[in-house]
Amino acid sequence: MPKENTLTERRQAIIRALEDAGQLSVVALSERFDVSEVTIRADLQALSDQGLIQRVRGGAMIVSVLPDLSYEVRMQLNAAQKAKIGQMAASMVEDGDTIALDASTTAQAITPFLKNINELTVVTNGLKVAMSLLAHPAIHVILVGGSVRREGMSLIGPLDCGLIQDIHIRIGFFGARGFTIEEGMTDVNIGEVRTKREMVSRCRQVVGVFDASKWGRIATATFATLDQIDAIITDADASAALVEAARGRGVDVMVV
Repeated sequence: MPKENTLTERRQAIIRALEDAGQLSVVALSERFDVSEVTIRADLQALSDQGLIQRVRGGAMIVSVLPDLSYEVRMQLNAAQKAKIGQMAASMVEDGDTIALDASTTAQAITPFLKNINELTVVTNGLKVAMSLLAHPAIHVILVGGSVRREGMSLIGPLDCGLIQDIHIRIGFFGARGFTIEEGMTDVNIGEVRTKREMVSRCRQVVGVFDASKWGRIATATFATLDQIDAIITDADASAALVEAARGRGVDVMVV
């Protein structure tokens, strides 16, 4: 396999390889990525420190339970795919719209593509999302939620019904830590899940925005069941079988 262009890309590829195989040795990874065993050990240690993999004798394995990763760590994962997903999601937004964005890093990837939309209202529980839109006077931001969750750079808790009960949210974009046909969109943190459930219930159209690594995975709890999801935007590495299964259940899956 050719060398990855960057350190981040190689480490993301290592995670994908471990997800496919379950467990791989240092020797196998060294040969696969055409780098030294010393380099692979450094990669595995860095990924282990972030909670993404588990070190085992002579190699590593993917963690069996999805960790509650920091926002900074999640921003680095599959960044190129998230940018493509974000651009496609933004193309669904029109002048004068009211939309919802959750606090996920994929929803955050939508914000750079919203700057030319006029009279846009964004309802969000994401601190990073809100901050990203502050420089655009044509975008009105409504920040909802209660307590600050540092790991997610988000606000979680009951939504202020008095604040948004009269607002018609046309479309909401939601990231997920896992998606299956049976469980729908799932996330790790219970507080985040509860806030997302309330946001989903206020949207006329619900769009999942998540990369291929989330397909077939289940996190702690469901925040949107399959019948609540109108569309999904994902990348070309998503499982073809799972994509077709979702389409067969009436979900419009857009692959970028």
